[in-house]
Amino acid sequence: MADQTSKQLPTRRVELSAGVPFHPRLGDLALDLAKGGQIGVVVDLPSDTANSYHLRLPGGGGDWRARADGTSLRPVAVPVTHVTPQQHDVVYDHRAQQAALRVTVHHEDGGTSESLLILTPAQVELYHLQLERLIKRREKAREHGR
Repeated sequence: MADQTSKQLPTRRVELSAGVPFHPRLGDLALDLAKGGQIGVVVDLPSDTANSYHLRLPGGGGDWRARADGTSLRPVAVPVTHVTPQQHDVVYDHRAQQAALRVTVHHEDGGTSESLLILTPAQVELYHLQLERLIKRREKAREHGR
């Protein structure tokens, strides 16, 4: 019988849909849906004298304008390099039947963000067994001086 992942409880977040504007700051990378997903650096912001965002290809080159309301712009995600657990207890939510482990997400640009690793009871049992085996192998390696 296949395990099913229980639905995660709602959290605070902003949904990115076609109608939700993104208002980047000067120097931010932005993906422009109106330009077929082209990514550009924001080099000028809408103001009294400019009624649009001014974007430029990273590294220079082609410039273009995007609507001042930001509806065609989306943030560019910075790639994740790895995730590490935080020094907090794992929390089990009996109502949702899931465990939550606080983690730190490390990004390619050196930045970090916090998130939750959500585990079903079956996943908790699986990782318990795997970690127990790993600890035993580590102890054996220490005994043999490896």
